Amino acid sequence: MRSSPYWPVIRHTTLRRILPGFAVSSLGDGMAVVAVGWLAIELAPAADRGVWVALAAAAYTLPGAVGALLLGRLLRRRGPARLAGWDAALRAGALGAIPVLHAFGALGIQGYVALLAVSSVLHSWGQAGVYTLIARLLPERDHLAGNAVLSGVGSLATVAGPPLATLLIGFGGPAAVLAVDATTFLVLAVTFLVAVDRDAVPEPEGDSASRATGFAVIRRIPALSGLLALSFVFFFLFGPVYVALPLHVSDDLGASASVLAAYYSAFGIGAVPGSVLTGFLGRWRSWPTTVGIVIGFGALMLPLGLGAPTAVSLVCFGAAGLLWPPYSSLSTALFQRSAPSALLPEVLAASSAVRVLSVPLGTALGGPLVAGLGAAGALRLSGAGIALVGLAAAAAPALRAARTRREPACPSRSDRES
Repeated sequence: MRSSPYWPVIRHTTLRRILPGFAVSSLGDGMAVVAVGWLAIELAPAADRGVWVALAAAAYTLPGAVGALLLGRLLRRRGPARLAGWDAALRAGALGAIPVLHAFGALGIQGYVALLAVSSVLHSWGQAGVYTLIARLLPERDHLAGNAVLSGVGSLATVAGPPLATLLIGFGGPAAVLAVDATTFLVLAVTFLVAVDRDAVPEPEGDSASRATGFAVIRRIPALSGLLALSFVFFFLFGPVYVALPLHVSDDLGASASVLAAYYSAFGIGAVPGSVLTGFLGRWRSWPTTVGIVIGFGALMLPLGLGAPTAVSLVCFGAAGLLWPPYSSLSTALFQRSAPSALLPEVLAASSAVRVLSVPLGTALGGPLVAGLGAAGALRLSGAGIALVGLAAAAAPALRAARTRREPACPSRSDRES
């Protein structure tokens, strides 16, 4: 156990206080994945249910990107524990208002979507605060293991949360699930705002009062701008899967919802060991490993659209889930080690905003793709596109080096005069 890369994370005094609250909150979020859409179905007019379900799902995530863009001047100098705590407190308050209003019969679909949107305004900053804490509390060699622990907790929540939500919906309805979710965020807020000693989080050396935004910092560092572009395209191309996979199961396979649930469960089950294995990748070169994950992920997506037997495509989708946590943890570790420590919250918030936007944009593209290519065609395009983007990213350093070698050196002054 002591030789495990996770030992320094588990034995760290401050992180031992944070992790239980983070685990409880992640479980609540895993339950909310089911409840958010289900309550929208109950509240929306029958003729417009599809639209309102989509709006509710978007409201639970997208405002975080807006908050990252608009609240930088207000939040950029705040400590990471405060950022994470404020995000959790806002989530607890806004989500907690939903079951209260519902119990009094005062909750309409418009108010429901508005409260979901309010709850997520600070989420990019909250995520930035959590991973900035990891970067400041642990030495650089342990950043990947710290990220993997958080990713592993989230993966377990995606497996356990939906079944628990289903049971609770049967007893108290979806509003009861959101009440539980709000309570878990309250636990997390107390953890960050009360249980984390400010003196335990070291401040970065140097002047932290820079007015540079996270995006400005990323633009100045080619490695980060390239990684952010890769992440955006990767998640954007994965977005259509959320539209194409359900239609592929129902229309192409003629199967029931249980088969669709099996795909998502396989992905989540694969993500759990993927999170565990991530901590052991610390000695691997980060950029080639990250690019290799993108190529492998795209290749594993292809059987879903190529007519492979259901059992084979389930195994491949689970194997893709195995690669998801390492990509997230490795890419975050690259930001943690490349960005200036004083500006790390801004940089991570900008990165989170881009990721939050990319998947919904890709999901929106899924409708036209399925209409034009069919569900299987959309899945093929998604997998092939992801693999090709990974191959292009792998070839990019060699192409830049070759271009540099071909460019003639700038002539000296004496050469120009002669």
